[in-house]
Amino acid sequence: GAAMLRGVGPVLRRAASGGRGQTPGQGSESARPQPLEPSLLRFLVCPLSKRPLRYEEATNELINDELGIAYPIIDGIPNMVPEAARRTKKKPPAEDSKQL
Repeated sequence: GAAMLRGVGPVLRRAASGGRGQTPGQGSESARPQPLEPSLLRFLVCPLSKRPLRYEEATNELINDELGIAYPIIDGIPNMVPEAARRTKKKPPAEDSKQL
């Protein structure tokens, strides 16, 4: 059994060090959720408000802070269907309380 385990070490080390300096999205064979391609963020807007979205790395979602909704990102592809979005706040602020 020891001979089999010895061969695993270099493979794991190579995988751990191979992630440096690469763009996210390479190494998609890993089980981690694939992050959004950063260059896409310039072109993506909320389908409801037509405003830019903020990428939240911790939850792998696109956030619309104005409306308080978050669109999930599945396999690096944002699901921008309003029905797929989840609410991040209890309810959006009233129109008259907007800070400009």
